[in-house]
Amino acid sequence: MGRYAVSVRWEREQAERSRQMSESGPVRQRPILTCTIEDFNRYFCCCARRVGSMFFLLERKDGSPVVVAGPCWPFCTFVTVPLIVVLSGLVGYFIVSNPRTGLPWWFALIYYPIIAFVLTVLFCVSCRDPGLMERVTDEEAAENGWFWNEQVGSYRPAGAMYCRECKALVYDYDHVCPWTGTAIGKRNMLPFKIFVFSVNLLCYFSVGLVIWQVMEKIT
Repeated sequence: MGRYAVSVRWEREQAERSRQMSESGPVRQRPILTCTIEDFNRYFCCCARRVGSMFFLLERKDGSPVVVAGPCWPFCTFVTVPLIVVLSGLVGYFIVSNPRTGLPWWFALIYYPIIAFVLTVLFCVSCRDPGLMERVTDEEAAENGWFWNEQVGSYRPAGAMYCRECKALVYDYDHVCPWTGTAIGKRNMLPFKIFVFSVNLLCYFSVGLVIWQVMEKIT
């Protein structure tokens, strides 16, 4: 847990909870549902290693993450993905794959790969390490222009910032995008830009098909 520059307060809370559990068992019975995002984390990420508010679903042997779930993963999973799949699926079923619309068969070979590409890029954004920084306590870092961050107890370079949602330092931190479910930083900025472009392309493509079909019905 101490490898990454995560919130010192969060680490203290985790250590205190572990101490209480080892000494006298659970202090009190936790409610089955708390009606918060912690319910999703508790039941869907119970087998993942938690680092701040990030969940390492798959790790390498050295402990570095391969597949990560960000702090807003429920929104991405239950809002973003269904919106893309359901809305584009309806357009595909009623317009693209409907022989009565008069679209050529090869049109589906363009539309459906765009949907698959958007979902693939979304996965590359939301399930990738955004750039979590390892904790650096060596005072030599200050001599190289690094700054001390009290929230995580670590030095950080100028480009790294503390993310309150992730409870960790992130290289080249930009923002937290709830649509992708995670923070946007150095390691997922490129796929994020590709996702924004491709999802807008899919949106305009789908809207254009709907408008075309409505105009065909009117005329």
